[in-house]
Amino acid sequence: MIVLVVGTVALWIRTDGARAFTSESARRLAVFRTPRKPPTTLLEASDGARFTLEKFRGRTIIVDFIYTSCPTLCVSLGTTFTRLQAMLVASRRDDVHLLSIGFDVERDVPEALAAYAERHQADPRWWTLARVVEPRDLKSLLSSFGVLVIADSYGGFSHNAALHFVDPEGRLIKILDMNDIEGAAASIAARTDP
Repeated sequence: MIVLVVGTVALWIRTDGARAFTSESARRLAVFRTPRKPPTTLLEASDGARFTLEKFRGRTIIVDFIYTSCPTLCVSLGTTFTRLQAMLVASRRDDVHLLSIGFDVERDVPEALAAYAERHQADPRWWTLARVVEPRDLKSLLSSFGVLVIADSYGGFSHNAALHFVDPEGRLIKILDMNDIEGAAASIAARTDP
């Protein structure tokens, strides 16, 4: 009986009161409870312009993390962002911007980001593709969003993928599944009209 009670208490503690059974759900719950401000990291867009997330102050940003040579998850993320962009254009939501950040420091150069943007019909009025200027800053940026990137033996990466919502004050406030278009639309609609 003692083992059962101790095991139940340990499970309750480890799963945050039975609300987070995976590390991904724990990450999302932590962000929901305590929004966090990502570091001020200098980014370079596909057109060579440099900026920080402060550029979008006053707007909601939906951020994803990709690498341009990715044949799987990043293609799906691009498709999701293409659909979100169409929704933003149709509803004239210029208070929301999409931001894809490439984390392959060797290959996600502006030209590769521009090619990815072209493949997914990214319109820079709604969707920016960028990379971290200083490779040493990448780890802290990824960590602040809870993104794990592991190099694989094929020259690519394994990584978690999601839609990260940064509010107009610059705080990471919500994380949704990478293909949760309806959830993203509801989150956008919950904000007041532009």
